[in-house]
Amino acid sequence: MAAGRKAGEIRLDGVLDEEAWRQAGVIPDLVQQSPRPGEPTPYHTEIRFLVDDEALYLGITCLDPEPGQIVVHTLQRDGDFSGDDSFAVVLDTFGDRRNGYLFRINAAGARQDGLISGTPDVSLDWDGVWDARTRKTPTGWTAEIEIPSRTLRFSPSLSAWGLEAERNVARDRVVLRWSGTTLDSFLSDLRRAGRLEGIEGLKQGRGLSVSPYGLVRSHRDLEGGDAFVRGDAGLDVTYNFTPELAAVVTANTDFAETEVDTRQINLTRFDLFFPEKRPFFLEGSNLFDFALGLETDFIPFFSRRVGLLDQDQIPLDAGAKLLGHAGRWGIAVLDVKTGEAPPAPATNLFAGRATFDASDHLRLGALVTRGNPDGVHENLLGGLDAVWRTSSLFEDKNLSLSAWGARSGGDPPESVGGQTPGGGSIVQLGRRGGWGVRAEYPNDLWYLSLAVNQFDDALDPGLGFLPRPGTRFYRGGAAYQPRPSGGPFGWVRQFFFECYPTRVDDLNGDPESWRVFVAPFNVETRSGEHLEANWAPQFERLDVPFEVAPGVVIPPGRYHFTRYRTETQSSPSRPWRVGSTVWFGDFFDGRLTQWNSFAQYSTPAGRLQLEADGENDFGHLPEGDFIDRLLLLKAVYAFSPSLLLSVFTQYDSVDSPNLGLNARLRWTFHPGDDLFVVWTHDWDRLDSGERFSFGPKDDQGVVKLRWTFRR
Repeated sequence: MAAGRKAGEIRLDGVLDEEAWRQAGVIPDLVQQSPRPGEPTPYHTEIRFLVDDEALYLGITCLDPEPGQIVVHTLQRDGDFSGDDSFAVVLDTFGDRRNGYLFRINAAGARQDGLISGTPDVSLDWDGVWDARTRKTPTGWTAEIEIPSRTLRFSPSLSAWGLEAERNVARDRVVLRWSGTTLDSFLSDLRRAGRLEGIEGLKQGRGLSVSPYGLVRSHRDLEGGDAFVRGDAGLDVTYNFTPELAAVVTANTDFAETEVDTRQINLTRFDLFFPEKRPFFLEGSNLFDFALGLETDFIPFFSRRVGLLDQDQIPLDAGAKLLGHAGRWGIAVLDVKTGEAPPAPATNLFAGRATFDASDHLRLGALVTRGNPDGVHENLLGGLDAVWRTSSLFEDKNLSLSAWGARSGGDPPESVGGQTPGGGSIVQLGRRGGWGVRAEYPNDLWYLSLAVNQFDDALDPGLGFLPRPGTRFYRGGAAYQPRPSGGPFGWVRQFFFECYPTRVDDLNGDPESWRVFVAPFNVETRSGEHLEANWAPQFERLDVPFEVAPGVVIPPGRYHFTRYRTETQSSPSRPWRVGSTVWFGDFFDGRLTQWNSFAQYSTPAGRLQLEADGENDFGHLPEGDFIDRLLLLKAVYAFSPSLLLSVFTQYDSVDSPNLGLNARLRWTFHPGDDLFVVWTHDWDRLDSGERFSFGPKDDQGVVKLRWTFRR
């Protein structure tokens, strides 16, 4: 389809009453993609497209025979829209059928945006400068979206972009699409996208964006009595060398507005993974993605290693990034200078990633990192990877193949000394390589996968994440996922019969761990409820003692045990959503019950959201009993999609501080311009013998103003 040329003004209010919309290019309706591809529905959707020199405009009309049943749960930016009526558009602005942008709104005008890099998962870490308004009507809802051309990187030589559009009707769990309308199609698969023509003439301006910030911070040590109030300022500057390639320079970077980490309880002998949340590192982070399906087994470049050392913050004096594309090449470069924070001296940290699209299906890549967050030891890492994908196997099926290799250099890791962190023996000290292969068949009826990855004993990603060096992983998976059409299982939307075996050997080929996760019963109902029961036999070899809880030490040995799980969750489209997961059964030489539960409530307009999550672990072992508790409480009130107040409280019985509160007010008074007010307060448990007796530890408040100038 072709966008029309905008003539006249459009007032962004969600009402398509301006004369300019009469000149728009129109998609008259969408087609059902799920659960019954191609079948008619009463949910008609019209999409109008306009362009001028500065922006792309969308006007959406969503007809609904029961407009009173339209569902909205959140007004948060990048919130959970899984249970909301929503509309999304995907744009392939490079024409490479791999990289693109996602823009989504729900029926209340809350926005969600992200970057696409050739995988089914969309990175929602990117926050673009764009705007949207919605309006409820007697026949459904309407929306107006404005996406400034300066928000997008695109090739000016293209006469058309890839385009996909999707509407989600939450209460019936119906998905409507424009192009990719089979059950094996996912929204971010740009190879199935249609074409948006008429985009010639869009300008990116001079490609200069300046974002200064100023803040005032107060801090009180309530135990030691120290206190201070100080101001600070910093600057981010973005410049587009080409329409597809941009540089970002930051000075005196600050992350005061970043939400605190969600606490976790660790009952394994390996490091926990905490995701990156800092905006400077999140933008363009998908360009550093390496290989396929490594997940948290191995991340060659993990940006949380920059500016953090043993959970302590290291100041970032300055940094620079180069992100984007040059023809078939994808480029991502990060260079950061950290400040001095004893015992770590100031140092320079570097990561670079390049990819080359050798064909429509094959992408080749290389990654290099240099530096160590401690500022003392030298570290280098280099890696090569290749990913081949198709969505036309057997005409319309998905298949992905991947291979990778990596090697580190510099000072040897301290963990090399005869044993892996898991307690396994090492056949030969000092091997610094790693390699892996993976095949994946991710389709609706059958999901199949097989992967082998080896991480040598001295492979040391100084700026990465590798919890189990000195191991070889074997992972497989098979899931049969039928959709009953009626009869006695007419209440079922889809079954998931799953089996996922995993084996971890040391480099001698002796098993360190193995586990078989089986789901003989896993069902999703037509209304969205989820019911599941699992069986998971497991083996663990301990060559050194393992302290699973303070004072509870499991001795070395070989342990075979079986775990069981039950899980229930209500539909995400309901105002109240509750769920519970219980793991129980044997655990090493004793027993362990893990009970995780949650409850969520949102008002009909999505202005107020309340959530409570709890984990209670009850261990009974010959070496001793233990109880671990974790409680998370979250409340969000949205005055509008641009003004939100959130309060996040966490309590755990393991780490200190035991109780923490983080309150954040964010006001986006203009796209790209934000005011943040953040308050953090921590308490320590008192040795008074009382169960819930706490004393204040520290208190911190921040007021931060950030604005953006674009030319």
